[in-house]
Amino acid sequence: MASTFTLEIYTPYRLFFSEPVEMVILTIADGEIGIQAGHDRFTAPVLCCVARIKDKTGVWKTAFLSDGIIEVKRHKSVILAVNAEWPEEIDEQRALASKNDAEKILKTKTFLFETSAAKQKLRRAETRLKTLRARQRV
Repeated sequence: MASTFTLEIYTPYRLFFSEPVEMVILTIADGEIGIQAGHDRFTAPVLCCVARIKDKTGVWKTAFLSDGIIEVKRHKSVILAVNAEWPEEIDEQRALASKNDAEKILKTKTFLFETSAAKQKLRRAETRLKTLRARQRV
């Protein structure tokens, strides 16, 4: 068995995840990163992504993570995210509708604040859909 560390994922609404894990892979501002036990300490912004979590038994799980922050310590990592969802919690039709709405907004010439919000909405919707597809591959 590989060495483990505690991974905790919090949203404003709940403790999403708290278990010993072998590894977590997610996207930070500098790109995709894998974190294992004993990783150097750091704090970084987390970008909207499909997080992959390898539990203590070696089984991979996928989850949607929206923007947030991660603090990595030697034996514990904590993620504070705006939202986190397991694939079975994602409503595919709602994600598709959100994606279509965002694409419509982006096709029209609108104000910068509208296009910026639409780009974020589109990224969240596409990432939710990727999370659903990733679940099917695992």
